[in-house]
Amino acid sequence: MRVLLFTGKGGVGKTTTAAATAVALARSGRKVLVLSTDPAHSLGDAFDVPLGGEPTEIDGVALPGLFAAHVDTRALVDEAWEPLRAQLRTLLSGAGVDDIVADELTVLPGVEDLLALEQVRRATEDGPWEVVVVDCGPTAETLRLLSLPEALGGYLERLFPAHRRAVRGVLAGLAGSGATVAKWDAAAASLSRLAEQLSGLRAMLADRRTTTIRLVLTPERVVAAETRRTVTALALHELHVDGLIANRLVPDPGAGRSAAVQWLRVRRQEQDEVLAELAELTAGTGVGVRTVGHRAGEPVGVAELGELADDLYGDDDPLEGVCARPLMELRRTAGEGTSVDSEYALDLQVPGIGDGEVDLARIGDELAVTVGGRRRTVALPPVLRRCEVIGAELDDDVLSVAFRPDPAVWMR
Repeated sequence: MRVLLFTGKGGVGKTTTAAATAVALARSGRKVLVLSTDPAHSLGDAFDVPLGGEPTEIDGVALPGLFAAHVDTRALVDEAWEPLRAQLRTLLSGAGVDDIVADELTVLPGVEDLLALEQVRRATEDGPWEVVVVDCGPTAETLRLLSLPEALGGYLERLFPAHRRAVRGVLAGLAGSGATVAKWDAAAASLSRLAEQLSGLRAMLADRRTTTIRLVLTPERVVAAETRRTVTALALHELHVDGLIANRLVPDPGAGRSAAVQWLRVRRQEQDEVLAELAELTAGTGVGVRTVGHRAGEPVGVAELGELADDLYGDDDPLEGVCARPLMELRRTAGEGTSVDSEYALDLQVPGIGDGEVDLARIGDELAVTVGGRRRTVALPPVLRRCEVIGAELDDDVLSVAFRPDPAVWMR
């Protein structure tokens, strides 16, 4: 099973390239489901077929095995989240919490996005698909979407500990002697299932052998600059980019002297310079940059999407990408054969960071890392929880945080 996530700045053609990739995969004999989690669904427009929440076969005669759907987040909220929210509101009110406050406390920011991702995960487990292609929203929305499972999972873990009995005790204590413990127990079970789903989502997204991201862009400096920041932000969250797709590359105008040819020559030179910068960004990572020529007409329908796929992939397998090394690694740096005197380093791969500003903060058993204004809280491995941070250095897009055992807690 493979999951390919397509995202990029709005208007760069991510839906079209996602659809073309799905067509190429189906032509190779694979069973493919392409899902749109973009709130502004346009996947049906690309295929020129009406789509809904259930998978629809695109062309069973010419292209068997290709299905597509729009994720209906509103229906998912009504079906999956609202019943649990109503239950929590009732229980909080029964515990003496004001109705308005209870209503506010049960608002879960980003729940629609989480449920959309959950549909992707379910498709990988329940459906007959070999590949799930996901047409995500624009870059900023996708970054928020992909970081939600870890962020909200950590929030739930703090609010309602994983141990079922502890959760039950906390809730029963809030309820007071007159409440029915069974209701609180049911709420605890529902929250535990939600926490498990979040954990499953995070595991799926972080598994570089299964899930990879392809960034679509147009070869323009502003878009390339955002792509550089996106690559860094995704790496910070241990999400793997396996390729960049530069769309709408203007043709080589040749040696003519007309105004139109001169305009194309200047435009192509600018695009080539951006492509060179992207190649420098991905140098040494194994991540390739594919290009798609600017087409005279908008590719709509399976036939034209197939032509675009030929331009994009040629004879290559669309699933070919880089299975990069882990974006976070723990290594022992000194004191082999000893314990108290040993030192450790936590390496975080952050491609594209350059001389960017990095901020670190130790918060209990977690390390808060802020890069370029984006923050991630990293749960430290058990061995590092007994250590203190003694320094950090940035070298060749690798942030290495050095740890030394804390004598006050090391032998506990």
